[in-house]
Amino acid sequence: MLDPAHIVAQPAPGRECGTCTLCCKIYDVPAVESLAGQWCRHAKVGKGCGIHATRPDHCRAFHCLWMTEAWLGPEWKPERAKMVLGIDPGSRNLSVQVDPGQPNVWRREPFLSQLRRWAAASIPQGRHVLVHVNRTTTVVLPDRDVPLGTFAPGDRLVSRPRMTPQGPTLDVERVAGV
Repeated sequence: MLDPAHIVAQPAPGRECGTCTLCCKIYDVPAVESLAGQWCRHAKVGKGCGIHATRPDHCRAFHCLWMTEAWLGPEWKPERAKMVLGIDPGSRNLSVQVDPGQPNVWRREPFLSQLRRWAAASIPQGRHVLVHVNRTTTVVLPDRDVPLGTFAPGDRLVSRPRMTPQGPTLDVERVAGV
């Protein structure tokens, strides 16, 4: 398992968290006993982290894609989008962590059409766009969404390419670990 504290990305010029604290709600952070789907007890919603100066390395090293990629527009800032974008360092899949308080926000525009475009661009690289609402995962494909449920340790995502009249797509499924 990769430790986020050892993967350091730098913010793009002019980007800062500011009042955004959504990552404090959607990720597990064992160092502060914070569970995904619940606000970290140190988060000051709309203000920032209450222990910013002494926050754990896990939090200190994390920067969402909106922070690191200047090409992402203001609509993708997590406090506005209600989603946090990231790249899984192992699989290089695009991970979309959705605020469980607004579980269908990713299905709205301009988000869904952009996720589908990213899904189409990911197929040739053997990557996926994965939407997570708490522990439930859905794969976004260029032509449809495939709910996969909850991944248990050892489960894996299996995909098989298929050509359609609109271009390449994938058949995907979650395969239980052995």
